[in-house]
Amino acid sequence: MSESYSPPPGSSLAAETLSVRDPGLLVEGVREVLKGVGRGTMSSVAYDTAWVARLGELDWELSSRALNWLAENQLPDGCWGAEKPLYYHDRVISTLAAMIALTHQGRRARDRVQIERGLAALDAITSNTTQRLYSDSSGPTVGFEMIVPNLVAEAETLGLIRRQSEKILGRLSHQRKVKLDLLRGKMVNRHITAAFSAEMAGRDNQHMLDIEGLQETNGSVGDSPSATAYYALYVRQGDEKALGYLRAVTGPDGGAPDLLPIDVYEACWVLWNLSLAGEWDSETRTLAKPLLDLLRKSWKPGKGVGFSGSYSIADGDNTSFVYEVLARFGQPVDIETVLAFEGKENFRAYDLEANGSPSVNIHALGALRQAGFPPSSPTVQKILRYLIRTRVDGAYWFDKWNYSPYYTTAHAVIACAGFANELAHPSVEWICRTQNPDGSWGYQFPSAEETAYCIQALGHWRGHGLAPAAAIKRAAAWLRQNIEAPYRPLWIGKGMYTPGLIVRSTILSALLIAEKG
Repeated sequence: MSESYSPPPGSSLAAETLSVRDPGLLVEGVREVLKGVGRGTMSSVAYDTAWVARLGELDWELSSRALNWLAENQLPDGCWGAEKPLYYHDRVISTLAAMIALTHQGRRARDRVQIERGLAALDAITSNTTQRLYSDSSGPTVGFEMIVPNLVAEAETLGLIRRQSEKILGRLSHQRKVKLDLLRGKMVNRHITAAFSAEMAGRDNQHMLDIEGLQETNGSVGDSPSATAYYALYVRQGDEKALGYLRAVTGPDGGAPDLLPIDVYEACWVLWNLSLAGEWDSETRTLAKPLLDLLRKSWKPGKGVGFSGSYSIADGDNTSFVYEVLARFGQPVDIETVLAFEGKENFRAYDLEANGSPSVNIHALGALRQAGFPPSSPTVQKILRYLIRTRVDGAYWFDKWNYSPYYTTAHAVIACAGFANELAHPSVEWICRTQNPDGSWGYQFPSAEETAYCIQALGHWRGHGLAPAAAIKRAAAWLRQNIEAPYRPLWIGKGMYTPGLIVRSTILSALLIAEKG
């Protein structure tokens, strides 16, 4: 029997409430972050909010708040999605979903005007769809090639689009075929990653769904608001446990996150970031203990961990990262569980994965290093060969889970420093070479998050090669002036999002590292 989802007590602290402009408050900032870790802190995204907005006949209040959020968050050019960075996959899927929601539920003259502006914006995007979508260096958003064809068909049925269809779908045919081949002979249930994008089944292909085995214990489908809203609308209409989950995870302003809860994911990332900054005092260690207990409790030998305790699927990224964190804190678990994600050419995140991830392999490398594997180990060498093959210009990496190459590259430097220096050295040089004159870093625009990644990498590289103190000092000065939220959404799900406390912990970690000189 499923249980309705409700957030745990003490989890409402928002990253935006923290202030560490005074360097003397850094440690207190760390403690506040540790106190705030709970179900997860995540920004709202247009795509999932649009699905919640469709619920008018099932929950008028929930739907109305989501519609208001969409009305308030249309971009100046008429699209929906992240304003910065400009990511075309995010813009296409978010704009289609928002226009459909407004067509189904919108009743105001303003709604009609916003739909018309969205249509004009979508037409501008799709005027050269293939080139624009290929310009997204990290690839498609999660489930894009499976979800968008259904959105396009629905938009055509509603009379919203006529000319854009082939422009959008032509880019997706090969990717869709690859995913469908992987799913052949399988029913989509909570033990298959496709459940996270269950809305891909639409209204006509629900034979793909193992309906009895789809829902998680918290009432969600895949801990995804959009998949859960689809389930409540078209699979089991009005399912109260699904609606209970959606009421719990939707913000007071009506916005819905990309996924929630992320309790394991958030705890692991926060602890990993802060562990890079060195030893903690007893009060901070006491605050960290419940988070370490959560990670140990979540660990399933032979299976690993997922991004939350309520999610049925373990993945290679969180499994490797949790192993490394527990080992850093002197609580190692079995490395054989990490090795279960080893494939012929590299480590994978999920079993039904169409393309690999450098960051997953970097985090596996960090776990193997903590477990005592030497650089000469065949498994370590496999990862290093994969990283050499996938890096760009011999120096840096893009990844499908994060927009910024600084995210992936900084983690590679940290994993390799003093272990595989020959791989890390060109990356360190690239980081130093691409620093902005004001001390910041950023792939499309200067950002606190990306600047923090680079400080972490250069600080970790000290003692292993060139890591100019002046670069770290200038970066830290810029970061202190640009520390406050909101932070731009650089993380890639079905839309672009920001996990607030994770980003905050990255920034605090970087400033503490810089303070050490």
